[in-house]
Amino acid sequence: MRQDPMGNQAGDGQPRRRGFGMGGIRWWVLLLFAGYAAYYWFSNRTVDPYTGEKVLIDKNLSVEDEEALGLQAYKEILTQEQPVDPNTQIARQIREIAQRLIAKTDQVEVALAAEKGQQPQHIAKSFEWDVSVIQSDQVNAFCLPGGKIAVYTGILPVTRNEAGLAAVMGHEMAHAVARHGSQRLLRTSLAQTVMTGAQFSFSDMDWNQRRMIIAALGAGAQYGVLLPFSRDHETEADEMGVIYMARAGYDPVEAIGFWERMQQSGDGAQSPEFMSTHPSGPTRIAHLRELMPKAQAEYARAPKGR
Repeated sequence: MRQDPMGNQAGDGQPRRRGFGMGGIRWWVLLLFAGYAAYYWFSNRTVDPYTGEKVLIDKNLSVEDEEALGLQAYKEILTQEQPVDPNTQIARQIREIAQRLIAKTDQVEVALAAEKGQQPQHIAKSFEWDVSVIQSDQVNAFCLPGGKIAVYTGILPVTRNEAGLAAVMGHEMAHAVARHGSQRLLRTSLAQTVMTGAQFSFSDMDWNQRRMIIAALGAGAQYGVLLPFSRDHETEADEMGVIYMARAGYDPVEAIGFWERMQQSGDGAQSPEFMSTHPSGPTRIAHLRELMPKAQAEYARAPKGR
């Protein structure tokens, strides 16, 4: 019996052809996972009416579904945190700011969609807005799908004034109106699908080789897709947020002041921008400065005061 250089043996002296084998099956599994992810990607692409660009939103997840999930999360957070008495001065002030911003959200949606030649979706009209102030040292604020807003008292020294509060609240409201949460959820789901396929396909490899490949794929998804995608969301929320506050009668220049103070309040150990979900402070501030002529024009036309 002869042995060929590849290690295959055959009684007739001829090299034996390799069978399809488990390794081939696993590669096909990886291709199937990748194919499904590609199909899911392209079948859920739609045009963002506020940017005119193609975005990914799961067509099986309706706005109403998002609002229900947002309400559930909001209730859970309020049971775990310490809301401020709604009758306190700061709580009333923040609710008033929110109401002025809310009154302009649909107007801004219509205006931005018209600029891009798109039809507005009137997302904000379906929201049942609610505002809570949470007693906490956290420098934080958020707006969940459906318009559930929370402002943490730890951010107040950074906002300093009503316009600063309007800047951060308008930014967070824009995330909800633009459905950024759903977009992030879909991309994360796709990345996990591909990673699951890779883990199965490479399961018969040497452990160190497998770990290196999976780590490389994970890093590629993280730094090449998920993080830049989140930074795009932050930039879009900045753009929408300054228009909200300007139309509501708050000087949009205060948005720059707020983000400058946020940058100064850091510990100086900021990660490189490509490794962050947010633009770097200088990048964000430079972009806001570019937006100021448009925002100031909106502010000049807006009624001032309460």
